Parts: sequence; structure tokens; C-alpha cells
Amino acid sequence: MTTADLEGKSVSITGMAGPGGYDWPGLVADLNRLLRLRTTPIGMKMFATTAQMEAIPKIRRPTSIHTMDQIVSMASRIGWTVGATRANFVGDQCGAVVGLHPRDDAWLSGERMTGVWYETIEDASAHQQAMHTVPFGQYEAVAVSPLTAGRLDPPDICLIYANPAQMILMINGLQWSGYKNFEWGCVGESACADSWGRALKLREPSVSLPCFAERRYGGVPDDEMLMATPPEFVPKMVAGLDALSRNGLRYPIPPYGVQNDARAGLGYSYGG
Repeated sequence: MTTADLEGKSVSITGMAGPGGYDWPGLVADLNRLLRLRTTPIGMKMFATTAQMEAIPKIRRPTSIHTMDQIVSMASRIGWTVGATRANFVGDQCGAVVGLHPRDDAWLSGERMTGVWYETIEDASAHQQAMHTVPFGQYEAVAVSPLTAGRLDPPDICLIYANPAQMILMINGLQWSGYKNFEWGCVGESACADSWGRALKLREPSVSLPCFAERRYGGVPDDEMLMATPPEFVPKMVAGLDALSRNGLRYPIPPYGVQNDARAGLGYSYGG
């Protein structure tokens, strides 16, 4: 693993270590140092069989019926390692996003959302069609766990909650090298399809505005957004954040003042 020095601190650059190929304690420490995250970065992993999921050390199984948002937050807010199957979810929407329920005619109709979230059944059905979901039939179970625990090493995707200022810097970090213009959609309700559903299906970083259910049942604070990304993008993001920080582009972003002469600040940050 290569490192760089920033104000006397060792910084993970490749983040490659451990049995799964990632130094999660080092990478998460760097994210917390560079971004001051309030919420625990976690991993999510799909399993072909329930037995494989239940073999994870110290895994907890739900004793009640939950939303997937609650399962995710048991890891990100409490620090638990939790596994779930289709039977643990309150409805088909949660299971479908992670491929544990089929996109059948009843699900695609959107009937249950009609008159609640959408005016007509055509609107509700269009919403269901727009959602990114894991293909059905490949998996029986899903598990979530803090990245630093190393129990899902490597996870299929990583979930990082952050406020908008932290989020844009995470995106800037990904764009530091090998620039890409990121384009994401917003399905509205069921925004988990924009985050973990999209990242699991397309294998690329995905950013969402957590929806009503994520905030009501998952306890996501008003000011947090969510990035879901395959693990191979995390070291790249950390390296980019580190480079930006050395250039003075770091969190928290200090306000310059709306009435101050902007030339000195712009000249430093933008070369203008």
C-alpha cells in the first residue's frame, strides 16, 4: 500500500490490504479525517443462499418485520452486522430493489402507490418501471455491516451518508483523476433504487436524495444524502480527496463572505 504524507499524517492512497483487498480501517479513517463524517460507512453484500449469509461472524437476524431502510440503518446508525431475507421485509418494494422479490405484474402496476404517492395508476406504474433493481432469482439474502468490521470483505457496495458539502467533495474526489461527468436520476419515493439499487445493478457510484421512508423508518437526518458505490471506487475517492485537501479544497468549506472582494480567494482556488 502506498501512502502520502499530509501534515505529518499517513494517508491511504491505494487502500489495498486485508483478505478482501481493502484496508477498510485505513480508508474509513481517511474519510473521517477528510470529511468529518457523522454516520458510519457501511458495506452491503448479496448472498446466493441464506446459509451463506448466516455464516457471517456475529450476524444478527431481525426478530420483527422491517423496511430495508431500517436494516441499513442498524448498521450505519448502531454499528450492527445484520442479515435479512425477503420474509423480513414489510412489503415487496424493499425486497424488489435488492432482487429478493420479482418485478412481476402486480409490483410493476404500482397499484398500492396510486392515490398516495401518485395521482394515477399510470403515474405509479411509470415510477415502478423507472426504478433500478437487482435482477430477481440470483440471491436469497442480503447483509449490511460497518466497513471497519471487515465481515463482508469485500462488500458488493459501500454506503456513505454525508451532508451536501461533504457529498460534493466526495464527487470531486472521484473526478480528480480520470474525470467523468456523473449523471444521476431521481425516482422520488423509493430512492433506495437510486442508491443501493443502482449501484448493485450498474456497478458504478450512485448518489441519492434519501426519500420519506429512509428518513421516517431509517432515521436518516434531514441534511444527509447517500452515496452507494462498488468498493473499488473508494480508494480512488480517498486519493482524490487527499489531493484536493493538499490544494486547500477541504471540509468544512469556510464561507468567504458575501460582500468581500473575491479576487484573492478565487485566485488561490481557481487560478483566476
